[in-house]
Amino acid sequence: MPVLRAVWGNADGQNLRRRFKQTEIFEVEGVKVVMTHIGGYPGRYAPGIKRRLTISHPKILVCGHSHILKVIPDRYYSVLTINPGAAGTQGWQKVRTLITLTLDAGVITGCQVIELAPDKEHQFGKILD
Repeated sequence: MPVLRAVWGNADGQNLRRRFKQTEIFEVEGVKVVMTHIGGYPGRYAPGIKRRLTISHPKILVCGHSHILKVIPDRYYSVLTINPGAAGTQGWQKVRTLITLTLDAGVITGCQVIELAPDKEHQFGKILD
């Protein structure tokens, strides 16, 4: 059965803030993940993120906020920084995206970007290579 992991964002109300945390740290298939809404990216991390990376030593940092799709390896912290873009319809984004990864025994492979279809087109969208 799939497991939902989510964090609240800066525009979320109290209902979501009560249900979800600001930061989640978990492990899947031997890969430690830190998930937070405002994380930044290598060279421009948000306040507190460098400390979190130093303490937690994740292999993946998932963050959002900018809604700009990015997958950037940070060799200094040995972490893959991922912003999956925008999956919702609220905001200025015209293209909705998500990212899938294959995780197996501590190894990250198979990164795919999926462009979600507009509401009135094909229900699944298309995979971008």
